Amino acid sequence: MKKLDVITIGRSSVDLYGAQVGGRLEDMSSFNKYIGGSPTNMATGTARLGLKSAVITRVGDEHMGRFIVEELGRHGVDTRGVVTDGERLTALVLLGIRDQEQFPLIFYRENCADMALCEDDIDPDFIASARAVVATGTHLSHPQTEAAVLKALKLARANGDRTALDIDYRPNLWGLSGHGDGENRFIASEKVTEKLQSTLHLFDLIVGTEEEFHIAGGTTDTVEALRNVRKVSAATLVCKRGPMGASAFEGEIPDRLDDGVSGPGFPIEVFNVLGAGDGFMSGLLKGWITGEDWVTSLTYANACGAFAVSRHGCTPAYPSWEELQFFLKRGVKTKALRKDPELEQIHWSTNRHYIHGGDWSTMRVFAFDHRIQLEQMADEAGVTHEHIGFFKNLCLDAAQKVAGGKPGYGILCDSRLGQDALFRAAGTGLWIGHPVEWPASRPLTLEPEIGEDFGGLSEWPAEHVVKVLCFCHPDDDDGMRAQQEDVLKRLFAACRRNRLELLLEVIPSKVGPVDDDTNAQIIRRIYELGIYPDWWKLEPMTSKAAWSKACAAITENDPYTRGIVVLGLDAPEDQLADSFAQAARFQLVKGFAIGRTIFGDAARGWLSGKITNEAAVEDMSNRFERLCRIWDKARDEARLGTQQGEPA
Repeated sequence: MKKLDVITIGRSSVDLYGAQVGGRLEDMSSFNKYIGGSPTNMATGTARLGLKSAVITRVGDEHMGRFIVEELGRHGVDTRGVVTDGERLTALVLLGIRDQEQFPLIFYRENCADMALCEDDIDPDFIASARAVVATGTHLSHPQTEAAVLKALKLARANGDRTALDIDYRPNLWGLSGHGDGENRFIASEKVTEKLQSTLHLFDLIVGTEEEFHIAGGTTDTVEALRNVRKVSAATLVCKRGPMGASAFEGEIPDRLDDGVSGPGFPIEVFNVLGAGDGFMSGLLKGWITGEDWVTSLTYANACGAFAVSRHGCTPAYPSWEELQFFLKRGVKTKALRKDPELEQIHWSTNRHYIHGGDWSTMRVFAFDHRIQLEQMADEAGVTHEHIGFFKNLCLDAAQKVAGGKPGYGILCDSRLGQDALFRAAGTGLWIGHPVEWPASRPLTLEPEIGEDFGGLSEWPAEHVVKVLCFCHPDDDDGMRAQQEDVLKRLFAACRRNRLELLLEVIPSKVGPVDDDTNAQIIRRIYELGIYPDWWKLEPMTSKAAWSKACAAITENDPYTRGIVVLGLDAPEDQLADSFAQAARFQLVKGFAIGRTIFGDAARGWLSGKITNEAAVEDMSNRFERLCRIWDKARDEARLGTQQGEPA
């Protein structure tokens, strides 16, 4: 049994995509950072579709190289074949969307890491672990990288495994044009044709655009080019034809491209062609490797290509398997797929873990984002509010001590009083929630740093989860409801625009009486507004009916939600244990986010000078750890009860 489905070999880069659309690359003022390079794109694209993928490449021993490795890891791509090169830099590509026809790009690949790939980087055992090996044309352009590719291909064929080529022709990467000509897709070259044709017999599948088959076949007559390729290769040939879809040819090449095997196309608006071929190839490989027929495989490929040309970026555009299945079943509703709210919600919710990573199936969160409460404690102790920032660092120390580098732990911390703690928490593996609401505001208003246009979120790290607390109730009057809902809608839009997850906390009990239906009513109203929180934070509910109704309201509207965390409201541990026991029976509840129960006594003692830093950390870590044990025990008992036939 093979451990991997596919290994891709070749280019890896960091793509810096111009954020502005419709202008010259010269005038673009900001850029979004994605992983890139055809093999790297295909490895991530196939992983999103459920294949076990890997990539063989080289990256630099610097920030961009680490970004590629970490991003691949978030996608579940096997990175054992990624070599860190201490002498060369990771390749960079600058790209832009000028209009429907022009997509300028500049390759920064002078002596880059991936072009140092060599035969020693090809491990026979690693190659033997995969069902298929996929090469791309660029790495046939240099003797050293060509030798590495040929070694991998010959090993795969000796093992009886499949091989594929994405021709991926970029003339300037073959030295045929200058650095400013990265957009050019075709320059005739007998030398390139000869080089490609010397390898084509090694492949079971060859994929390219008409222009790419022109270079492989040595003529600009597409049918003739395909026939020339057929003379040297028995591979299935898949010719991509833009808006006309693609055609597959298993045997002799007919007189017309339309006579090849084809899958249905999708009438969509072309927004960005960059990376579309890698999306197409990802879908094709999904079908080919899993044994689907060519019509099905080409359907997957065409759909994945349609997603790619409809969105910004390459890998961020590629669909998840769930998204692809939804799209194939429902079809096109609007030609601009990126403007289809239903589709975009599924795209976001089934791909967001590739952005934010981590295993959050259990959530043990130490919440010290409190501002008013800590300011009051500082005032009572007669110390300045500057002390609070230092104390929040102690809270972080306690959280990290309990987490011990294990998954499933997090913090809630604000930036107004706890900015240093937020800086320190970055990249530690903790889940990080970051509040935006002005404390205790009703109607809901936000911290001034967020700005009236919510532009402050553009400065936030991608790993931060936007947390907002709204004191709302189904009985709110129309004016209050309208004000609060307007803020929430604008905040949700800003979160998606900045690719940040949103945690919505609602506390109706501070506004009016609550019953078993209260939270469910609020939840349904939020979804009616078109707001899809990634996380919900709910106050503890003591009845099974209340939890059942709240969970049902969420899953009916968003089957892909991250889940619920339970807040504490400064309750003592014994009361929290009772609420945990009830909440833990519902799989949608992932854990807790609790603060004052953990830090209250320590804060008062430390601010008044009665306990040391070490004592404060010890007290908080002990309390946090006890709550973690209480939650884990409640979840274990709930699972045991379910196994024994009790209702969940």
